[in-house]
Amino acid sequence: MTSAPIAVALDAPDLETAARWASLVIPHVSTVKVGLELYLRYGPDVVASVRGASGVQVFLDLKLHDIPATVAGAARAVSRLRPDYLTVHAAGGTAMIRAAVEAAPQTRIAAVTVLTSLGEDDLDRVGLAGPASDAVRRLAALAVGAGAQALVCSPQEAAAVRAEVGSEITLITPGVRPAGSAAQDQARVATPEQALAAGADLLVIGRPITGASDPGAAAAGIAAALRRRPVS
Repeated sequence: MTSAPIAVALDAPDLETAARWASLVIPHVSTVKVGLELYLRYGPDVVASVRGASGVQVFLDLKLHDIPATVAGAARAVSRLRPDYLTVHAAGGTAMIRAAVEAAPQTRIAAVTVLTSLGEDDLDRVGLAGPASDAVRRLAALAVGAGAQALVCSPQEAAAVRAEVGSEITLITPGVRPAGSAAQDQARVATPEQALAAGADLLVIGRPITGASDPGAAAAGIAAALRRRPVS
């Protein structure tokens, strides 16, 4: 059975919980995501712990954003962990993105466009010309031009980004919530089915899975629903 195109966000309070969640969801999903908090607390050990002996993809979501030389050094340092994806902020610019791509050639550099927690008012306050869909498309085109192999955008912009960058770029969408789930701190959200229909390749889902009493069953349920969706 093919694993579902889901990256489970392992935003756990400790390493043991993250590893347990990973072991429960790995039979059902293609990817597990390690975020900044967990990585800063436990360092490289967390990648080995959540990967285990499985062939699951590891998405290292560090959202690097600094001068090109610093980002290159950081990307080179974590590339030895063999993450499948490593995030950088597209707003860091062409030279920074290119530095990450060149420093970690075996890892797909995923450029984060506009955080899914930001709404239109937030963009105005930080001085990023909106609306969000326009800002996302601009940053997506810049990142792909700099060599990024993947992009992170909300599901609401996925169709426009796909039209902008073509079919070869992997689109990763956070802000994915099964029907009936709370939006929590996400401002631009969609259901898993809506995200895939919009052109997403990999769906980031966290608390609807890890907050369930049985994360494995929750992951299996979402995966089964995706397999049942009509393919257009």
